[in-house]
Amino acid sequence: MKASIAIMGIRRTAAWLGLAQLLLLLAACDHTTPAPTAGNSTNSSSARAGHYSYEIIHTYPHDRRAFTQGLIFLDGYLYESTGLNGQSSVRKVDLTTGKVLEKTDVPFQYFAEGLAALNGKLYQLTWQQNTAFVYDLNTFNRELLLSYRGEGWGLTTDGQSLIMSDGTDELRFLDPSSFQIRRTVRVRDHGEPVSELNELEFVKGEIYANVWKTDHIVRINPATGEVLGDINLTGLLAPGDRDDNTDVLNGIAYDAAGDRLFVTGKNWPKLFEIRLKPE
Repeated sequence: MKASIAIMGIRRTAAWLGLAQLLLLLAACDHTTPAPTAGNSTNSSSARAGHYSYEIIHTYPHDRRAFTQGLIFLDGYLYESTGLNGQSSVRKVDLTTGKVLEKTDVPFQYFAEGLAALNGKLYQLTWQQNTAFVYDLNTFNRELLLSYRGEGWGLTTDGQSLIMSDGTDELRFLDPSSFQIRRTVRVRDHGEPVSELNELEFVKGEIYANVWKTDHIVRINPATGEVLGDINLTGLLAPGDRDDNTDVLNGIAYDAAGDRLFVTGKNWPKLFEIRLKPE
């Protein structure tokens, strides 16, 4: 009896060993590879993850004399910061007509830069004067001056902090009441620093940044500073719309309610609503 049980056990063990070998053989024959993840595609013919060109949805008039440094869209209106000494201002602008509805000039000694709105206030940077102006959003009355180190370039907000660029590869997350630095991130594209980040806009959890003197907007992860991709806006403003004063692409505004993206440039006669197209 014990001998029979022993023989049955041997046969059962052999059967299990045969099944295991069969499974190993099947696994060896399966040549399926995991699907490539974003930013790690092995198919060179596929669209580059995170990289976009554009389609123009609508064209609006824009003040050709506006040296655009900051641009936002809020409650149906554009708000714009313009630069250059003696020409700097903060403005409320009608989108459809381009008409300036409200304007406060900045003193001659200041060269205005980025603009952001948060908690009923407008915050405007200056380039080399280490000063930010705080305005009441409704009255445009200047209420406060805040100080910061280094240069001021672009400004946006994630709803909690102000996010500032300074011409380097660093983005600062600032306390809006004091401009004290809460944290910083270094912007990197595949490990390489990305500097000269100009106008900023917070779009669907990402930071969009004009790269100065280029036709590109980079898309940045605000948690890590990693560049997630870019938007190539080459050819957006036609040669016939340019004159001797036309300067670089600069100005990004996002209408969250309507999911609309607007872009323009320094001394451009037009502002564009665009739709992104994967490259």
